[in-house]
Amino acid sequence: MHRFFIKTPWLVKQIFRQYTWNFPRTDHAVYLTFDDGPHPVITPWVLDQLKTYNAQATFFCVGENVAKYPDVYQRIQTEGHAIGNHSQHHPNGWESPTEAYLADVHEAATHITSHLFRPPYGRIKKEQAKGVKALLGSATKIIMWDVLSCDFDPTFSKAQCLKNVLNHARAGSIIVFHDSEKAAPNMQYILPVVLEQLAKKGYAFKRIPA
Repeated sequence: MHRFFIKTPWLVKQIFRQYTWNFPRTDHAVYLTFDDGPHPVITPWVLDQLKTYNAQATFFCVGENVAKYPDVYQRIQTEGHAIGNHSQHHPNGWESPTEAYLADVHEAATHITSHLFRPPYGRIKKEQAKGVKALLGSATKIIMWDVLSCDFDPTFSKAQCLKNVLNHARAGSIIVFHDSEKAAPNMQYILPVVLEQLAKKGYAFKRIPA
């Protein structure tokens, strides 16, 4: 039994309305997001795929990876994609004291300038969320998701990951992928197909507005 939703339920979105789960369904676009990079090989591969479809996306970067691979981080921005803060060391908010969690986010902010924040694992306490907004600015949006590809989970087959996206993506959906070594086998299989199939359906691929 997996401890996460592939498609975020309506009720969850209503309970946690202070977070961004999707964009208006009237907008015939989807919002592809990539967590945990940048990676020196996988992220450039993702960028090449996106370029093929003139697709924009949002990359929620981990600060320690930005520090290791600044050229890849710069390429993401040069090619017109949005950047988000995904913490410095990827802590689980539910298991972290608020002071330590915020210190980690603050450290990431020395590498990543953004008013977009995605909590690792989607797990964040109310007081942590308030602290993140105080740290990063009142305009900060905490970005969750509408559809989880599950590319990071090796118990999901490539075919299952592809179905997770194609069966649940709708106009306005925020869709999660990972540009990480762990997720690469699934992600590199499904991303080209997702881009092709959703483009055929007339979807635009947009970055999350900061």
